[in-house]
Amino acid sequence: MAPPHGDKSAKVKEEAAAAVSSVDNRPISTILFIVAMQTEALPLVKKFQLTEDLNSVFPKGVPWVRFYGNYKGLAINIVCPGKDPALGVDGVGTVSASLVTYASVQALQPDLIINAGTAGGFGAKGASIGDVFISSEVAFHDRRIPIPVFDIYGVGSRKALATPNLLKELNLKVGKLSTGDSLDMSPMDEASIFANDATIKDMEGAAVAYVADLLKVPAIFLKAVTDIVDGDKPTPEEFLENLAAVTAALDRTATQVVDYISGKCLLEL
Repeated sequence: MAPPHGDKSAKVKEEAAAAVSSVDNRPISTILFIVAMQTEALPLVKKFQLTEDLNSVFPKGVPWVRFYGNYKGLAINIVCPGKDPALGVDGVGTVSASLVTYASVQALQPDLIINAGTAGGFGAKGASIGDVFISSEVAFHDRRIPIPVFDIYGVGSRKALATPNLLKELNLKVGKLSTGDSLDMSPMDEASIFANDATIKDMEGAAVAYVADLLKVPAIFLKAVTDIVDGDKPTPEEFLENLAAVTAALDRTATQVVDYISGKCLLEL
């Protein structure tokens, strides 16, 4: 006699939970850093003593750059979009971020993604220059599609991997992250950022989160504040003024995060 429908449902849930638990209980072995600007990445490359991959795992002709090596029992990969072939500037923004994240996950099969980079912060939400945040949730603020359901898709809100023990150990700030493809902030973007309840804004995070969610790879978002968006200084000026010092703070925190991850599984974070 077949078991009641409720019993079948419970069994399926138990099997699914067991499968997830098995993955989450496995020690983390491979970490993929997605970093938009090489200026942000190079101090970490030096710290972890990584080597540039000259026989690229990526398609021929793309400018993406990978550094790899081992650190405290972890296989570390740092991938940057590289320089735009025509203009020679870093390939910032959501298109480059989503492409390199997808290609990197396919090629490297990481256990964990860490999107590390700089961001603008909102003073009204408690952000200060040099603060490093772990994002609890990420969303877009410039994908406005005012049609039912498409509007929710456009915002694309996604939870980041919960890391309560890591947060407690490193005493990091937590805030929601909002992503768009412009450095400045239009009135419409501002309204969307406010609706997203964001403390920080960047140009990559939600794109990385989309791909991570699609490919079922947990992701952490580490963002260091270079400029106060609701402050008095123009954003481009303040960003460039603080980039070097804030990048150093970001890299110190990223190193602490990796040190903490070493030897642990996802459930222990």
